[in-house]
Parts: sequence; C-alpha cells; structure tokens
Amino acid sequence: MTESRRIAARFAELKEKDEGALIAFITAGDPDLKKSKDIILEIDKAGADIIELGIPFSDPMADGPTIQESSERALLAGATLPGVLKLIKEVRKTSEIPIVLFGYYNPIFVYGIERFARDAAKAGADGALVVDLPPEEGRDLKAALDSEGLDHIFTLTPTSNDKRMEIVSKESTGFIYYVSVAGVTGARSSLSKEIKGSVKTVRGFTDLPIGVGFGISTPEQVREICQWSDGVIVGSAIVNIIKRHAKSRELAKKVGRFVASLKKGTR
Repeated sequence: MTESRRIAARFAELKEKDEGALIAFITAGDPDLKKSKDIILEIDKAGADIIELGIPFSDPMADGPTIQESSERALLAGATLPGVLKLIKEVRKTSEIPIVLFGYYNPIFVYGIERFARDAAKAGADGALVVDLPPEEGRDLKAALDSEGLDHIFTLTPTSNDKRMEIVSKESTGFIYYVSVAGVTGARSSLSKEIKGSVKTVRGFTDLPIGVGFGISTPEQVREICQWSDGVIVGSAIVNIIKRHAKSRELAKKVGRFVASLKKGTR
C-alpha cells in the first residue's frame, strides 16, 4: 500500500499557491525506456506537477495519430507493461513526482488486475486512468486499486449527461479528467468556448480537482484553461517534440524547455 496519496497532496499544495497543475503526458518507451526515464526526470525538474505515463498498446482507439504513433514506436522499441513498471521504479530512486498510468484495459486484464494494482503500487505509481473502462465495468479494477491505495481516475466529456457526471464523480479519486472536445487526442490551434461552462457544471457534482485535456498545446491555452480548472493535461504537443528530436542528445532538455514554458501558464 502506498504511504500517502501524492496526487491529492500535489493539488492541495498548488491550491495554497493559487496555481494550476500541469499534467504532462508521455508514452513510456518512446523512443525507448531509458530515454523515457531521462525525459520524466527533466519534466519534473522543469516544473510539471504530475506525469501521465502512457502504457503502449497496439490499438489506442481514443488517441489521435500523434499518440498512436508514439505507442507504435514504443512497442517496436520493446516496451512492455512490466518494462513500464520497472521504469517507474527507476524514476522513484530520485523523484517523487506523482505518476498516473494511462492506458487501455486489455494489457491490464492480460497482466492480471490484482497483480497490476499490486505491482503498480510497489513500483511507485499513484493511480491509473483506463480510457476504455467505464465505472460500471471497472469495479474489479477499482477494488484492486483501492486496496493498494492507488487513485482510479475517470473521464467526462462534452457529451456526458448529469447521470454520467454523478457516477464518475462518485467513483473517481485523485482528480477528474475532463475531455475538452469530442473525438480523439491531438494538439489544436483553438479551444472550444464551451469548456468554461462545462467545467462549472462538473463542479456542481464533485469536490475533486478537475483537469482539462485534449487539444491543449500552448502556454496561452494553458493560461486560459487554468483560469477556471484545477489543471491541464498536455500530451500530443509534448509527444511531437519527442518524435522530432528522438535522436538528439538534447532530447530530454528540449522537452524540459517546452514543459517549463507551459508551466508558466499555470501561475
């Protein structure tokens, strides 16, 4: 069992400072697991508050081309779920940044639900977000994660009705991931004007922090979203930099510089 909930502690600390959380997504193993470790440590140093660590999967249906391709690259480089857990264990030798495992149900089911929860906690993970497992179908996983002191994070979308918001608010721990657009992940040049009202509606159902993701890619967008949410999730824009500079010796530093620029928008 984990000693404390790092995610809740981080959000509480940021609230004290009147600051939004920057949740940075990368795919574990893209371009390889060793470089992923370097990137995570650099992202931590650059000011990211939480890491969302993607478990590579062959059919990531909720993700756009950028993250789909990062999953393919990671799988080709030999990334596996045990390898991802080992990566977290390595990161924990020098970093206490909260880590959420982001993935699809199939690899977790094949690995074994209780074994996954136990090994994730032992490695030093703080929670899981399984994008294709709604609360109604995820009770076994939730029970396993709860027993290990890990958060189970669920998503809400622009099409979620009041009943869905009520269920997700009741079942989630850590934070709620609000998907800002209908469709798949990917950086966008502009954001929906309806996000502010939607976040306000979700707040009527929960006291948990609300993080907004999908399409956020610039410090200006981060600043805008942080005016009325507790944090932002940035994925595709970071993954694009990893792809572009995968062979550079400066890869981790280049990612770190971009993350530092995003973090300024949360303050």
